[in-house]
Amino acid sequence: MIGTSPGQTRPGRLAHDALGAGAQLASALPGFNPRPAQQRLAAAVGDAFERRDVLLAEAGTGTGKTFAYLVPALQSGMKTIISTGTRALQDQLYLRDLPRVRAALGVNPKTALLKGRSNYLCRYRMEQAKGEPRFSSREQVAQFQRVVAWSGRTRNGDLAELDALPEDSPLLPWVTSTSENCLGTDCPFWGDCFVVQARQRAQAADLVVVNHHLLLADLALKQEGFGEILPGAQAFVIDEAHQLPELAAQFFGEGLGARALVELARDVLEECKAVAGALAALQEPARAVDAAVRELRAVMEGMPLRGTAWRALDAVGVEPAVLALEAALQSLAEALVPLREASPGFDACHLRANEHGLLLRRWRGEEACHDAPGVVSASVHWYELTPRGFRFQRTPLDVSTPLRQHREASMAAWVFTSATLTVAGDFAHIRQRLGIGTAEELIEPSPFDWVRQALCYIPPGLPQPSARDYGTALIEALRPVLQASGGRAFLLFASHRALREAADVLQEAPWPLFVQGAAPRHVLLQQFRESGNGVLLGTASFREGVDVAGDALSVVVIDKLPFAAPDDPVFEARLEAIRRAGGNPFRDEQLPQAVIALKQGAGRLIRTETDRGVLVLCDPRLMDKAYGKTFLESLPPLPRTREVADVQAFFADN
Repeated sequence: MIGTSPGQTRPGRLAHDALGAGAQLASALPGFNPRPAQQRLAAAVGDAFERRDVLLAEAGTGTGKTFAYLVPALQSGMKTIISTGTRALQDQLYLRDLPRVRAALGVNPKTALLKGRSNYLCRYRMEQAKGEPRFSSREQVAQFQRVVAWSGRTRNGDLAELDALPEDSPLLPWVTSTSENCLGTDCPFWGDCFVVQARQRAQAADLVVVNHHLLLADLALKQEGFGEILPGAQAFVIDEAHQLPELAAQFFGEGLGARALVELARDVLEECKAVAGALAALQEPARAVDAAVRELRAVMEGMPLRGTAWRALDAVGVEPAVLALEAALQSLAEALVPLREASPGFDACHLRANEHGLLLRRWRGEEACHDAPGVVSASVHWYELTPRGFRFQRTPLDVSTPLRQHREASMAAWVFTSATLTVAGDFAHIRQRLGIGTAEELIEPSPFDWVRQALCYIPPGLPQPSARDYGTALIEALRPVLQASGGRAFLLFASHRALREAADVLQEAPWPLFVQGAAPRHVLLQQFRESGNGVLLGTASFREGVDVAGDALSVVVIDKLPFAAPDDPVFEARLEAIRRAGGNPFRDEQLPQAVIALKQGAGRLIRTETDRGVLVLCDPRLMDKAYGKTFLESLPPLPRTREVADVQAFFADN
């Protein structure tokens, strides 16, 4: 472990001192207070940059890790890529934090914000969509008109500028491109392409802010437009690094969904508008692909929402429907051959039809899958159903090797940081998942006064989580807690079913309820903040990103220890691979993953030095099972109680 003294080399010392009392940041930023933990982290990052080392740094909430890596990054003069977990964090870092630190340090390097192509307006596809009669509602027509009006005044083409356009708007595929349907240099709008312009700004920048999806897409050679910048980077900072292994498994694999297939058929028909006689040749094969997609989804109705490919192909009618879809794609590709020279769009559609057919054959196991030339991956082939579609996926079971290869080939410094990287103070699990042999390691706990600010309550007498009456008993145990806090609570459930049951029971409670799915996430969180006494109910996807400081969130409830669902096909295959290799699936994978997930959920409680709150851990296995100790040792040092009277006294003192 790295010691607690400031780094000894000059870069580390510079970063340490820049965050101290009387330094530039302290004098330039109102309300800035020096934090020893932040200074130690900055020193470690600065030293890792100088030595081109790998650094694993767990920095608890309140450490100020963003400033701790921005300061040495800006001081280093090195070409640096900073990757964050989400686009929202990416915007916050680039638009708020980075300008403040840059101004305070008095430095002016070139910086750039780079997102995946699906975040930028595609002028070609927008023009194609004009006059399109298939918009399903007046609202979509109005949204499209707003996009067209905005397209004439935007400088960057970043759709995040359009507040009125939801992130999940069905309009987005009409006005953005993918790596499959992009026409590249053949596009008539290539000279004004927002993706090209964003890439050019990034190539010229000293510091580039990306997100994990974009970083991994390009590491996996998905051609999102960032690959040309990666070889020139001298330092990488991976924030929210605990997310990287699971995301990497998606990007080092491959997948094909109903949406991409339907869009291919639609794009073929759109291209026909500009080529005389094309519709007669292509209308029938394009519609056949669309019909084959719908027929395949229909025969999968009633199947489990997720499962392995072989289980799907054993189901009645599924394999013939997949083969029919492959045949339809082949017919479409053949029909496109004579028209490839007629337009760049037809040429691109021909390539897409062939690629989609190849992906389907790989998913069925007919053709070998390769992660790198000549290397056949150990992977699981699986499917997932959505209300109106499906996705077929191949996911490698271990991404540590490609991650290590890319890291070593870069010859750069790599800093991996998050509030949740360790299990009981040990980095072994994340090291293994990231393919890291040796690294500098640093743990900086949250600087909060846990004894004064927080309490952990483990309700007594609850049945085992598998019991039928667990949900009812859970709500009864929570009622006195919610009464003591006056609502102001975030209830985190292991399943949507448990969430719905709790929401039904709490409908008669005196506090406003905000239930995941009732409104867009950002709207729900804003309503919860403004309510002052609301109760927010969410599932695993709310475990991260719920950042509510102050009195509005004073209780966090976790109903069960967050072990991954045993029927998840990828997780199931990963456990079996560990077992075959002589490992212990529970000790080596299930327990560490659940500990990190619990730490993420618990981290929603105390966000600032003035917050106070109670963490309620309801699962009796914390006390009944030997592994419960590992969970408790991984949490901050909250005082613990099993007496609800202590909770009532905690809030009475508030």
